Amino acid sequence: MPKKGWTTGQNLLILAENVKILVLSVIFKFQIIKIFMKTLIKDVSKYVGQEVEIKGWLYNKRSSGPIAFLELRDGTGWIQAVAVKKDFADNIWDEMDKVGQESSVDVVGVVSKHPKHEGVFELQVKDFKIIQSAVDYPIALKEHGPDFLLDNRHLWLRSKRQWAILRVRDAIITAINEYLHQEGFVRTDSPIFTPNACEGTTTLFPVPYFDEGTAYLSQSGQLYLEAIIGSVGRCYDFGPVFRAEKSKTKRHLTEFWMMDAEGAFVEHEENLKIQEGLVRHVVRYCLEHCQEELRVLERDVEKLKQADAPFVRYTYDEAIKKLNELGSDIKYGEDLGNDDEGLLTKDSVVPVFIERWPKSIKPFYMKRDPENAELVLNDDLIATEGGGELIGGSQREDNADLLIERIQKEGLNQADYEWYLDIRRYGSVPHSGFGIGLERAVRWVCGIEHVRETIPFPRTIGRLKP
Repeated sequence: MPKKGWTTGQNLLILAENVKILVLSVIFKFQIIKIFMKTLIKDVSKYVGQEVEIKGWLYNKRSSGPIAFLELRDGTGWIQAVAVKKDFADNIWDEMDKVGQESSVDVVGVVSKHPKHEGVFELQVKDFKIIQSAVDYPIALKEHGPDFLLDNRHLWLRSKRQWAILRVRDAIITAINEYLHQEGFVRTDSPIFTPNACEGTTTLFPVPYFDEGTAYLSQSGQLYLEAIIGSVGRCYDFGPVFRAEKSKTKRHLTEFWMMDAEGAFVEHEENLKIQEGLVRHVVRYCLEHCQEELRVLERDVEKLKQADAPFVRYTYDEAIKKLNELGSDIKYGEDLGNDDEGLLTKDSVVPVFIERWPKSIKPFYMKRDPENAELVLNDDLIATEGGGELIGGSQREDNADLLIERIQKEGLNQADYEWYLDIRRYGSVPHSGFGIGLERAVRWVCGIEHVRETIPFPRTIGRLKP
């Protein structure tokens, strides 16, 4: 502001000084914002030539004389940070030189394009701080035995392989939710504690439940979903389920995640159509959204692309005959083993449906085939490349009298199922459903050998920790 009694020259000097202070203030603020422009590794391509801040972990480190190469990860990806000794004070360079694997760090640098690899970016380091120094990280970047890695699962999850698997798992969950909502299904919740079994108590975990006696950890939300369709028509749940089978195969866990779906007025043929659409949608979604993850896993994506085509269908009778021709000694009336599933799909590039199984080896709630009362309207979907069974589904028995007959024949307590029978007594309709095991789907899409890698903390008959 001009001052009374001051000369014009004096007022101009005051004005110039104020402008200078204002300009310097703006520049200072801009620089602060620029220096601390925090970003995620997945977004660095947006900031080529700009200075950014990345907070994460030191995955690996190597040096070549006066140059250090730091491989950083932040959960969204990996980036190589290049530091030149002459650009740093001795104390900061010493920190970089001594920092250990998996230390948490704060790095500021300029984003640049990799000189040799298109679409790859680096960070030219300008500042470096240690948030927490990790000393003697137990998992070195070398081969370790499976038991050691499972004992250290809480740390092994940080590896590139496990990072990729967890992200594919998330993509599959997203794809399942997306597809079912497109098909008019409403997500609901089923209880984990149940008073009775869905498929017999021999494969359930019993739990003391206050004064109510014994409850069981759920093996499926199916029976409850059959009740919920009377409200919303089509529904599904998605959560943990438990099987007490003492199985030690590469495809079995005692705690895993299952998506169960149920649809009113959906009959057998439409049920198969929905299942096929779901699996093909999952494959397409992962191929589009998980390219980097599948590359890390060295997955043959061409085989996944081939799987997105009309599925093969066999009746149980046809499957048994084909297996016998291929050398299996399986007999009619027996369930398929792992080897049988592999034989049946070895020459197929798409998953295989096996439908209309003998009622004698299937649960009480499956509807009988009107063309052959000894069979039920059900299906198992077997994945390619040794993926095994992905889906089990069926049309449900909607006649109360026939359902009671099956319950009694299997020696189940009818009183435990009175609520379930009410669904048939009050507005019964044709309905069908299916369940897909999340970990089985992850195993197949990722092309990995053992299902224990598909869940963050696997629970098997021999492992409860960490």
